[in-house]
Amino acid sequence: MSIALASVLAESALRYPTRTALVMGQERIAYATLWEQARRYGAALQHRGIRRGDRVAIMLPNIPDFPRAYYGILALGAVVVPVHALLTPGEVAYILRDSGSKALICAAPLLPSGLAGAREAGIPCLSVLAPPGAADAALEAEAAAVEPLADFVRLSNEDDAVILYTSGTTGAPKGAILSQSNLILNATVSAFDLFHGTPQDVFLGCLPLFHSFGQTAVMNTAFRVGASIVLMPRFDAKAALDLLVTEGCTGFAGVPTMYIGLNAAAKEDPRRPKLRLAVSGGASLPLAVLEEFEATFEAPIYEGYGLSETAPVASFNQDDFGRKPGTVGCAIWGVDLAIANADIDDRIEFMPAGELGEIVIRGHNVFKGYLNNPQATKAAIVDGWFRSGDLGTKDAQGFITIVDRKKDMILRGGYNVYPREVEEVLMRHASIAQVAVIGVPHPEHGEEVVAVVVLAPGAALGDAREIITWSQEQLAKYKYPRRIEVVESLPLGASGKVLKRELRVRFS
Repeated sequence: MSIALASVLAESALRYPTRTALVMGQERIAYATLWEQARRYGAALQHRGIRRGDRVAIMLPNIPDFPRAYYGILALGAVVVPVHALLTPGEVAYILRDSGSKALICAAPLLPSGLAGAREAGIPCLSVLAPPGAADAALEAEAAAVEPLADFVRLSNEDDAVILYTSGTTGAPKGAILSQSNLILNATVSAFDLFHGTPQDVFLGCLPLFHSFGQTAVMNTAFRVGASIVLMPRFDAKAALDLLVTEGCTGFAGVPTMYIGLNAAAKEDPRRPKLRLAVSGGASLPLAVLEEFEATFEAPIYEGYGLSETAPVASFNQDDFGRKPGTVGCAIWGVDLAIANADIDDRIEFMPAGELGEIVIRGHNVFKGYLNNPQATKAAIVDGWFRSGDLGTKDAQGFITIVDRKKDMILRGGYNVYPREVEEVLMRHASIAQVAVIGVPHPEHGEEVVAVVVLAPGAALGDAREIITWSQEQLAKYKYPRRIEVVESLPLGASGKVLKRELRVRFS
């Protein structure tokens, strides 16, 4: 079967040529213009010898050059390798070498890492937004000097489209290979079955597009229906609220820290956007945050769940099944989610409804495997199911509740403590604005429960002892935190996730 992710932009350019695809500050880019620009980028790469099946890395923030490069590479029949914007030169070089990328497209602000990484890997670095001579070549100039590709290359549905590198929390990052059908079906199901998108929708694009959540749930999904995206290179809650209002946004997708920020910004700014849809993913959203947002913005939050290896959306709170706040909904169309025994690695043994276990997934969204790593692929895909590494339950109606990451579980004195459960309770304390619960080594109990908190405005450092006393009344004796560490801010990845591994190193 022939199916190509490039058609997501190509078809909307054909159907809605004059409709605004992208908003960046005062700039408005129509669909036909964006598609032509993408084909010019593809043609420039073709002149450099890039061919069907070759891999091209992109290190770009949320600027119009991201979709130009992304769809230009896809139109050529090549494979996109997004590179995290915060990596060091050595980390960039590792991904470029491991992926076998033929070139790196890098934005000017990221050149200190991107250019050094490309040179270490021995491949050319093509810049955007940079002055002449800042990199090996300026992609914009080369694209302006060539005729755009006449069309996009037709591909097999199983051909590689994008290689997404995991965060590498348990070793070197692994490249998850996603096919054309993985991504186009995930965008299509998200657009029509989950978000009910229309060409009149306007989405705020503040999730990093180099991350699977931003790529699918914002860029590919919006382009699939001909909607507009208001790009925001770096999330700032006050600025995000302003854009939501002034640009007339109807849709917002974010991670929990973004919702916490918008709740805080709304206390200082009385304006409210007319949101039709709010989507949360990437991490578990505390119920207290959900309730505050829905009361403040008068818009329901639909929680979903997925991973880079699942393109990423696997489950969602869908109108067809009803919405259960605190859950990540039911499996999306064409996908199965089940709960398996987490202690058995070499086969899938299903657990009864309501029992805790590891979430396993199968369907059109599951990746092809890890690049250059058959051993990791074999461990991840067992009996046709992808093992997520997340612990959860599935009720009789099919709703999935995430309990925690398998690797984040704390074992205190022989008892399992799930950080998310403790965080849910602590987020209801008036002195806490944000919290991350971690386990640190302890000579007697094995691990101890530590809550790292950002205090709410007006709260005092002396409140830490009171938080422990209060949590004793709310949680079982083995669950409540014995230590409260107060910080000014929690370390966040580019997608807004709290980097618990950094906290564990800092407070162990």
